[in-house]
Amino acid sequence: MSESAEKFNTAMSAWQEWQDAPWGRLRYTVAEANLVRRLDALPDGPLRVLDLAGGDGGDAVRLAARGHHVTIVDYAPAMLAAAAERAAAGGLTEQITCVRADVHALPAGLATGAFDVVLCHSLLPYVDDAGPTLGAALAALRGGGLVSVMALNRHAAPLNVAVREMDLAAALAALDTDRGRSRMFDAALRLHTAEEITTHLVDSGCRDVRHYGIRSVCDYITDDARKHDPAFYHDLERLELAMTARHPYMHTARAFQLTAWKRGG
Repeated sequence: MSESAEKFNTAMSAWQEWQDAPWGRLRYTVAEANLVRRLDALPDGPLRVLDLAGGDGGDAVRLAARGHHVTIVDYAPAMLAAAAERAAAGGLTEQITCVRADVHALPAGLATGAFDVVLCHSLLPYVDDAGPTLGAALAALRGGGLVSVMALNRHAAPLNVAVREMDLAAALAALDTDRGRSRMFDAALRLHTAEEITTHLVDSGCRDVRHYGIRSVCDYITDDARKHDPAFYHDLERLELAMTARHPYMHTARAFQLTAWKRGG
């Protein structure tokens, strides 16, 4: 097992707590809403979805519950085991397939352009070069299919440090670096901008790229009891959904999501 996979395995408990917290729920709710905006343009019937580095199935279970068939690829056994448990608990075993593999060396059956939708969520921060990762995602996608890419927003890093940590010197330094660190997984991170990844997608044969913001407000509000209050969270979710595609908020959101069609098909 690789060192990075082992880190994900050992951080499972903290990761699942994060997903259940308000900020984790917002990440998945807003991402799903943005996907649904565009999936309606695809043919009726179950879609074939590939979820690269899909972890324990946070995105997959939502799409499977909508009737789609999702293949999760991940290299961490504990993540895949948790995904299988979630699928079983939700009665989605027939809709979700788990495959242990390196996303840059997909099994032949997954890398031949057979999927209608490919997700590349929260993977780019953990690779040094976005190009090969996006190339693998697009190679698995059929012509006319939809790709969804999510990554941490480099534009948000200085704001996050200044507002949440009140460390102005660190915020100043963050203006000129594309590096960060995941405390949960004890891993180095590469930070990107939506503009940078949009260029990659267009140059790789994608069209009609849409830019959304994930957690435009939440990450600039103190994590206190209010976020756990159902009424406050309800209003926060409504606000996040209203801001996700609205200028200029997507540019300073904690993460960005890009969806685009692959040319052809």
